[in-house]
Amino acid sequence: MLPILQVNPEDLPAYAIVCGDPRRAELIAQKLDHAKELAFAREYRTFVGEYEGVRLAVVSHGVGSPGAAVCFEELIRGGVKTLIRVGTAGSYSADYPAGSLVVSTAAVRAEGLTHQLVPAGFPAIADSEVTEALYAAAQESEGIVKKGITVTLDVFFSGVVDIPHKAYKQSGAIAVEMEIAALYIIATLRGARSGAILALDGYADADLAGEYDPHTDLVAKAVEREIDTALRAVAKLASV
Repeated sequence: MLPILQVNPEDLPAYAIVCGDPRRAELIAQKLDHAKELAFAREYRTFVGEYEGVRLAVVSHGVGSPGAAVCFEELIRGGVKTLIRVGTAGSYSADYPAGSLVVSTAAVRAEGLTHQLVPAGFPAIADSEVTEALYAAAQESEGIVKKGITVTLDVFFSGVVDIPHKAYKQSGAIAVEMEIAALYIIATLRGARSGAILALDGYADADLAGEYDPHTDLVAKAVEREIDTALRAVAKLASV
């Protein structure tokens, strides 16, 4: 039994879709055939089922890299070989407003967890096959989709220290969230492959940001679109 997820490794398939919100995990699981909930321990809610004949798990990991890292580590130890994160993020560009999708090719390690796992200069990079499967699947649906570098931060609300969003934007990053760097580093360390797709739910750039509301119909439709994209990507990867 995996001690934190409270799941028997024998019940885990080779593919997993991971997300922050336990309610989103349930939403994804509703799209699967023969879906079954295995466990709900802390923020970690685990389902298994099938999509187009491919067995996969759907697991929530909560908010932030440390807790999410526990989920990623245990899934890989339990036999998962491919992990895809489905999440939300803040945009750095007016070209990619709320409702757009971003496929993360790599993540800026602006959080603390990965610096305790690998040297400072080690990159957090998605698996190229997973990235291309996600991007191809995303382009099959209507709406804006962008592929590029994202930022992983620990902080959500600002304090007295400025969050360097402007510097990341000027460097070419397109969106910011809180867990992808941990996913990419852990997958690389443990010999798994990983990728991520994000629904943009507002602007992180202070010059563009207005009142933050991630609960609009526009964002809900983008989340639905990214879920369907991730499922199609799993089917594509499993067919190769």
